[in-house]
Amino acid sequence: MSANNESMKDDQPGDAGSPSKSEQTRALILETAMRLFQERGYDRTTMRAIAKEAGVSVGNAYYYFAGKEHLIQGFYDRIAAEHQVAVREVLDRETDLEARLAGVLRTWLDVARPYHEFAVQFFKNAADPDSPLSPFSPESEHARVQAISVHREVLAGSKAKVPEELRDVLPELMWLSQMGLVLYWIFDRTEGRERSYRLAERGARLTARGVTLARFRVLRPLVHEVHELFTDFLPGMTRALPDPAGKGRRRE
Repeated sequence: MSANNESMKDDQPGDAGSPSKSEQTRALILETAMRLFQERGYDRTTMRAIAKEAGVSVGNAYYYFAGKEHLIQGFYDRIAAEHQVAVREVLDRETDLEARLAGVLRTWLDVARPYHEFAVQFFKNAADPDSPLSPFSPESEHARVQAISVHREVLAGSKAKVPEELRDVLPELMWLSQMGLVLYWIFDRTEGRERSYRLAERGARLTARGVTLARFRVLRPLVHEVHELFTDFLPGMTRALPDPAGKGRRRE
């Protein structure tokens, strides 16, 4: 049976409420890849090895994932989706901005806990701003948009007064601060990533104070300036985020 025929067969719907054969196969390939990346390292794991271990043809593996980089995108999407579900309890319960943000960051650390060693394995690839594995790459846009939407909800559901002109800017800055936490978490070797949790708490406190101060009109240009600084100079951000000033100027 050809890879296309296998895939067409996989596309048959499953029982109501249960994943289809196609979804099961995709999940199996992704799970297998994650395990092999952890065991052998990202660079030493081939698509052929993943297909063999998953019990599918190489062509079928490529049908679901165009390459190893796309498997990492599947990982990013999984983390983002799990995080969106896990934060519901916090966002439904808390209205204080600091408590909401701290809960969101702690929840991300909880969700990511099983993947720590794996993240260390592929970080050297993801750190390359030209790599599709970069969280700032066009290929990572779906997971990035999901993550920013969580921070947008953190703000919208809080009792903090946020100026209308900053409602789009602040969630992006909050996501960037989360990326700083992620970077620290990757290098954190403390038991249970204890220092990362402490950083999440203190970072949430500092961010909440910054948002509170941003309601003062005199400080709003500074917020825009910080946002523009990141979008102009942080590798990849010029391709990931729009011009915050709406000037339409070309970004290099």
